[in-house]
Amino acid sequence: MDEIVTFGGRVTLGQDRQADDTERFLEMVGDRVRAARNRRSISRKTLSEISGVSQRYLAQLESGTGNISILLLRRVAEALDHKIEWLVGEEDPYTSDAVAMMSLYRQATGEQRMRVLEILDPDNPHLRRSRRLAFIGLRGAGKSTIGRLAADRLKLPFLELNEEIEQASGMPVNEVIALYGQEGYRRLEKQSVERIAATYDSIVLAVAGGIVSEPETFNYLLRHYHTIWLKARPEEHMGRVRAQGDERPMAGNPAAMDELRNILMSREALYARAEAQIDTSGRGLPETLDAVLDLIEKRGFLRA
Repeated sequence: MDEIVTFGGRVTLGQDRQADDTERFLEMVGDRVRAARNRRSISRKTLSEISGVSQRYLAQLESGTGNISILLLRRVAEALDHKIEWLVGEEDPYTSDAVAMMSLYRQATGEQRMRVLEILDPDNPHLRRSRRLAFIGLRGAGKSTIGRLAADRLKLPFLELNEEIEQASGMPVNEVIALYGQEGYRRLEKQSVERIAATYDSIVLAVAGGIVSEPETFNYLLRHYHTIWLKARPEEHMGRVRAQGDERPMAGNPAAMDELRNILMSREALYARAEAQIDTSGRGLPETLDAVLDLIEKRGFLRA
C-alpha cells in the first residue's frame, strides 16, 4: 500500500484514495436520485411515502452523505420507476448512448436484434450457427432417427446429408464413391454442408460419421451449426445397425467389432469437439429424444 512518512507519523495514501472514491460514488448516487425525483415532479415527502424510506434518510442520500443499504436503495429505485443499476452504474441512463441503445435493443424483435449483432459482432459464433443443428456420431448412433423426431417436435425441417449429396449428384452415394472416389464424395459433402447453411437459418441435419475426418468440412460444420454428438458403446452401435436389417458390418468379417472399436477410438477426440454430446447407451428412444430436446433448450441453441 502506498504511504508517506511525515513528522506527525504515517499517512496512508491508499486509504485516502478509497475515501475519495466512496465520497464521489455517494455523491453520484445522490445526484441521480434527486434528478430522477425532479423528472417525476414529486416531492421528497411523496417519495418517502411511496418507498417507505424516511425523508431524513432521503435528504442524506440526495446530499451524498447517506450510505444507504442496497435493499433500501432498491425501494427508492422502484418508487422512481427506475432500475437500480441506473442509480449506481457507470452509465447514466439519461445521458448515455449505450443505455439508450440497450433499451431499444430490449424492445426490438428477434430479427432486428440479429441484424444489430451482425453489425456489431460479425464474428460471433452463435450468429454464424443461427438455429441450425447437426447431429454427428458413428453409424448406428441414432442421428437420423433422433434428428427426424427432434425436428418434428421443434417444428423444423430435417435433412439427411447423404440424401442431399445424392440429390446434387443424381446418383446413390455408393455410386458417387465408385465413380469419383472418396475425394469426389468429400467434395460433394462439403458443398452440400455449405449449401444447406446458406439456404436454411433453421434446420436439423444428420451427417455421415466420417465427416469429422475431413478437417475443412468439419471445421465449417462446427462454425455454422450447433453440433451434437450422439455417442454410444460400440456394441450398441453395431446392434442398432443390425436391428435395422443391415448385416453388412458383420458379413464375412469376424473382426468387425474390433474395427468398430478402433474407428470410434480414432474419432473420439474429433467427435468431442462438438458443442454438446448425449450418451445414448442404455437409453430407449423416448428417453434419448427427451434428453436431446432438454439439452437444446438449456443450451439455447434455437434462441433468437
